[in-house]
Amino acid sequence: MWTSIEDSLCELGESPFWHPEERSLYWLDIPGRAVLRTRGEIGSANARVERWPLSTEPGCMAPARSGGLVIALRDGIYRAREWGGELVAMARVEHDVRTMRFNDGKCDALGRFWGGSLNEAKDRANAALYCFDARPDTGVSPTLSQMANESTTANGLAFSPDARTLYWADTAAHVVCAWDWDSEGNSLSHARVFHQFDAKPEGWTVDAPLGYQGRPDGATIDAQGHYWVAMFEGAQLLRFAPSGEIVASMPVPVQCPTMPCFGGDDLKTLFVTSGRKGRPAAEIAQRPASGTVISMRVDTPGLPVSFFAD
Repeated sequence: MWTSIEDSLCELGESPFWHPEERSLYWLDIPGRAVLRTRGEIGSANARVERWPLSTEPGCMAPARSGGLVIALRDGIYRAREWGGELVAMARVEHDVRTMRFNDGKCDALGRFWGGSLNEAKDRANAALYCFDARPDTGVSPTLSQMANESTTANGLAFSPDARTLYWADTAAHVVCAWDWDSEGNSLSHARVFHQFDAKPEGWTVDAPLGYQGRPDGATIDAQGHYWVAMFEGAQLLRFAPSGEIVASMPVPVQCPTMPCFGGDDLKTLFVTSGRKGRPAAEIAQRPASGTVISMRVDTPGLPVSFFAD
């Protein structure tokens, strides 16, 4: 059974991760320009949510091995050494910040931070996937590299447990793609369509869904290598086998889930962020959990969050 975390309401929640050392869930509110985290045991009497307001939209983030966070803002990648601390620019991205910003992202197991961009006008596929390597033991200065492009809305980034496959979605195109990934050399090859979803039917509404599955948003991987993706406007999560076959559909009490992650001490609590900004009033009334973080216990554990190395 799904439950909402108290006081977790956001305009558009994204980028959740479970911090094992703090036993805390972190996530973002992109248009609300805030980082959020839980304090105390979730669901207990002393549980609370802390909010850290930012000056611009955060797209994605990850915890850092040496403490604090790495956060992708509209114009680049920033480092905060402590909660609420100074944000120091680490890398700038060359895109028009008037219409482009960072969106979905996370770290890989080697400590590199990946972030994808989006075109807010959605008038062309000029968004890209970047990788920022600031590891201190490489003998190379911190480097921001473009790894893939020709997307409109970067989403669904995930890495297989064996570090041999990278997944990346373009929400606007209703597609999840996959690449063979050499994680040590950090190269991508053999690009392919992992799953192509049907486009939204003309005339689709929440009240007349017309068989629409939704479009792929944020994603995560479980310990069995299955790819879990939030289906925006589809009111569900889909679980894919590594072969690309849909093996499960999990209805959620929100129309617009945005990103799942696994947490709790055993990584068997599934947390899902969601959105409510710009949604019809009737939808919000029908699905009042919209915009909150929802959670449910599951049988298969996820993988622990990967920390940024600098």
